[in-house]
Order: sequence, then C-alpha cells, then structure tokens
Amino acid sequence: MALREPGTHRHEHAFGRFNPLDPEGVVLRSRRNLLKASLAGMAGLSVTDLLQAREAAARAGKSSPGQKSVILLWMTGGPSHIDMWDPKPDRPVENRGPFNTISTRMPGVRICEHLPKMAAMLDQFTLIRSVDSRKSSHEPNTVMQTGHPDAEPRVNIHARKYPALASVVAKQRGPNNPALPPYVAFRRSDSHIAYAGYLGKQYDPFIGNQAARLPVYSLVGENTGQMAGGDVFSFPAGLNAGRIRRRQTLRSAVDALRTSLDDNPEMEALGTLEQKAVDLVLGEQAREAFDLTREPAAMRERYGSHLWHQQALLCRRLVERGVNFVTLDLSYHTASGTWDSHGDDIPPYGGITTGLKPILPLFDHLVTTLVSDLKERGLLDQTLVLCMGDFGRSPLMTQFDGRNHWTNVMSMALAGGGLRHAQVIGATEPDGGNIAERPVTPGDLAATILRHFEVPVDVTYTDHTGRPVYVVQDGAPIHELF
Repeated sequence: MALREPGTHRHEHAFGRFNPLDPEGVVLRSRRNLLKASLAGMAGLSVTDLLQAREAAARAGKSSPGQKSVILLWMTGGPSHIDMWDPKPDRPVENRGPFNTISTRMPGVRICEHLPKMAAMLDQFTLIRSVDSRKSSHEPNTVMQTGHPDAEPRVNIHARKYPALASVVAKQRGPNNPALPPYVAFRRSDSHIAYAGYLGKQYDPFIGNQAARLPVYSLVGENTGQMAGGDVFSFPAGLNAGRIRRRQTLRSAVDALRTSLDDNPEMEALGTLEQKAVDLVLGEQAREAFDLTREPAAMRERYGSHLWHQQALLCRRLVERGVNFVTLDLSYHTASGTWDSHGDDIPPYGGITTGLKPILPLFDHLVTTLVSDLKERGLLDQTLVLCMGDFGRSPLMTQFDGRNHWTNVMSMALAGGGLRHAQVIGATEPDGGNIAERPVTPGDLAATILRHFEVPVDVTYTDHTGRPVYVVQDGAPIHELF
C-alpha cells in the first residue's frame, strides 16, 4: 500500500489520531502497523467523530418509542439574567442595567426590550429564574451540560470524564434514525461543549461544522465572506464511491488482526465502525440532512443569512430527520464565549451595552423562528428547545458597563417537548443576586431531559474506579413542566 510522506496529506482522514503516517505505520513492522495503515487507506472518509457518534446505533438493541429530541441553544460565556429574562426595572441603574423592559404574552411578566419577538410569543415558553449554577464555570463548559455538580475541571481532575447528557441519551436510547448520528454539535471551540467521557468515545458528538457548508465568522462576529465545512461528505481527489466500496475488502483483514491487538479503548470502539464509515459517508440521508441548499429559498430567508441562524435551520433539519440531540454553540469567540459580558475592551466581549445588546436581536430572531418553524411542522411537541449558558452575571454593573461571572443563580428558557409552558418558575431576590424561591439544580435539569427522552432517571455509568455513578445527582424532573 502506497502511503504519502508525512506533511503531504492535505485531507484529514478519519483515523488521523492513530498516526498511520508515522514511520512505524509506513514500514508496517507489526500487525498493529498494518491495521493503522489499512484504516488510514480505507478512510479517506473523514473525521473520527463521525464514526464514534454512529456507533450508538449498534449499541441500541431495541428501537426507542417516539422521535423525541432536544435542541440546546448554548449561550457560551454566561448570559446576563438581569438584562434578559429576570429584569429589575425598579432598582438603581447600577443594578438594573441600561435596558428597559417590555410586557409579554404572559400577563404581568416583563423581559428585556431587546427581545420583542420572544415577548410576543412568551406563552409558548417557560422561564426558569432560579437555576442554581453555583458550581458551574466555563472553558470547559461541563456542569450545566452534564447535569453533574462535580463536573468542574478546576476542582476535579476527572470532571471532563463526566458524560454530556446528550451522550447519555445516545447510549441509553440509541438513534431516532440509524442513518444519522444521535448527538450532533456545532461548536466554536472544543472547550464549549461536553463529551462522552466515561461512556466511551463512540458517544462523542459528531461535529456538524464539518458536514455543513456555512459562512465563516471572525472572532469578533464579522462575516469574512468565506465559506467552510461540508467536506465530510466529499471525496479526496481520485477517491470515489466505487473505490470506497472496493476498500471494504480490508474489513476481513481488520477482523483477522483484531484479536491480536492490545486492549485499547480506541481500538475497541473501532470494532463496528469500518462498515458504518462507508455507509454514512455514502448515505444520502446524512448528506441531505446537512445540505442547506435542499431547503427552499423562502425558508432560508426566513431564518436569515447570519451564521447562527443558518445553524438553527440545520438544527431543525437534523431533528426532523432523526437526530436525538443537537447542541448549538452560540459564540463567535473560541475562548470563554461571546456572552461573557465583563465590559472588557476586547471585542467581541464588551459590556452589556456594547457586547450583549448587539447579539440579543440575533438570538431573539433565532429562537422564535426555530420554535415557530418546529410548531408549524408538528415537531414542537416532540422537540424540547433549551436556552441557557454557563451561569448568570453579577447584580452590580462594573465601571466598564459590564457584569462579572455570577454563579449563585442564572435564568434559562424552555419551549416545546410537549411540556406545560406559559409560566415562570422560581424567583430571585430584589437585586437578582440570589435565589428567593424554588431552586432548580443541574440535577433537576438532567432528570427533566431524561424524562423527556423516557430514559430512567436512575440510570448509571461506570467511572475510572469501576464504581457506578448516577447520571442524576440530587435532582428530580421539574414537576411544574409535566
């Protein structure tokens, strides 16, 4: 088998992490080397994440009832609850902030003036104003996406191994559609989303940026005019469907070699992935799901041309076609996130006026268009839309018109999922600094998501010591929603 010299391979193949082009792989000195080289040759297919996510289909021994799904709109950096969903209009300006409030479709409930579309259909949402985020931080963002209060890497070296709730669903429920991965994420940075951890790499998210052609935005939110992505389903020069099918004969060699390989989790995960790589890369369902050009022009215009809006349309396309869980990382910046409104003179952060205000209309249009579209298509009752971030922001404004991290409390919004909406759950004290009533914990959120998917809330996984760990830690489904 002819292999290119290191440094000349311009297309990232699916098994790059096995370093098949290192000298060991080129000279084929051992059975492991032969496997590495064979997989590299077979998989001009592309990124390992694709294979890992699809492995969930094989692990599902039975079909799951219904086509339940979740779309998580992850507001990376920590959106200000006081300046969005829990305003304090009667407080001094240094507390209430620079924005006015507006009335909503829920009598007596007011939200930020820069969310008019959401205000007009707030009866289709639930606001939770008492989310306890005391152990949450960001970079990496783990506590709120895993539901585990100890998933904070700064204090727990094993925190990154706690599995994303999306990964738990992928394993416990299996895919809604075996032709598509159960967990898809659009990410700006790998530190912005949670992964499978203890569950195994086969339940990591498939990174949607690689499969969809999308506009490229700079770190400060400027459209560069360039496009990227979509190459997961493209063949490198000289490789076509026929050649890929012929390379499936390598599977017999792989099977023969597997028993002599060392015990390695990554190798073990590959056990059922070779054929799936071919099927998914050639699969028309997956290709079509990530192709926005298949969407009518009027619908693309309805969502808008902004990167986040195009990704939201993809979220709808994916759950419509059978993806269980989609996480959309709403951030331009690859560091702490665009919603991290300290007031730094470092674009795109800025303060509440300079940083938060410009993105609120974008979010307002995104979430209301998505919810309306899901409802019109009859998908809203089976699709739970979650809007949240890492934590809240401090009650007092900084001298730079910003707010600092505030983990005591945060707000979030929910829609769909066949749940009871048109309500506000919980409340904060007059200055918005602490929970006044009805605390909602990360464990409660985890239990609510599992119940939505009809996954037992007492499900466990095994940690690095072999000890079973409950996915839901000190939590129960939020009873007001059911």
